[in-house]
Formats: sequence, C-alpha cells, structure tokens
Amino acid sequence: MQYQAGRPGRIFVVRFNDGDDVLAGLETICRDEDVQAACFSVVGGMKRGRYVVGPETEEMPPIPVWRDLQESHEAVGFGTIFRHEGSPRVHFHGAYGKRDSVKAGCLREGSEAFLVLEAVITEILDVDAVREHDPASGMVLLKMRG
Repeated sequence: MQYQAGRPGRIFVVRFNDGDDVLAGLETICRDEDVQAACFSVVGGMKRGRYVVGPETEEMPPIPVWRDLQESHEAVGFGTIFRHEGSPRVHFHGAYGKRDSVKAGCLREGSEAFLVLEAVITEILDVDAVREHDPASGMVLLKMRG
C-alpha cells in the first residue's frame, strides 16, 4: 500500500445537460482549470455508455468484460482524476438503475447524460500522484511519485 496526505482545493459544481459526454466533460474541466488531481461524485441520469464489469479471469493481463447502457438509467458514482502523460484521466465506478434492474461497473466510453447529471469535483492539493502504464496488467494505474 502507498499513500500521501493532501488537502482539498477548489470545488467545482457541474451540471451536465442531456446528451453531454460526462467523461470528456470531467477531463475538459480539469484540463481548462489546470487540476492535477481530484475526486468527484455524480448523481442523475445517463442514457448511453460502455462500462466494464470485471475481468473474465484473475489472470494477467486482465481481459475486460464489457456491457452497454442503451437507454435512460438513474446513475450514481464516484471517481478520481489524475494526470496520465500530462492529460487528465478519469477512473469512475458507478451504479446504473432502470426499473428493478441495477448494473454496476467502471464507465469507460460513450458516457452520455440523460436530462441532467450533476457532479461535484474536489481538487486534491499537495499530492504527487499520476497514472502510469503498468506492464503486468497492460492498464494505466495510479502511481505515487513522492
């Protein structure tokens, strides 16, 4: 285990409108505002997205199992944003519900808001953490540099 102590910086309150790309929007805000590290929460609706529900097996490198959101769902989730090769990179896990069906996973592509989706981004100051390519997993993972 590795850890660093940081402190909260600026807080951004975001409203995504119907059809907005949520993942791209979070990265754009962090790029435009020069946020190096952050955590965020979301609540609202999503109508499209591709998410991973785990690897097929525990072997390395993991082979992701993909699922699609193809209609409106209630959504709630939490994520982090750290830089990868100088650009903000989101890692988000959420739950997506419609009627009596609830799905959960790591949202990675095609994230489209439904009606309205709210986010609160909290900048994290005084940490030296980035995302770096991990050769064993083939994934871009969090790394503490300091």
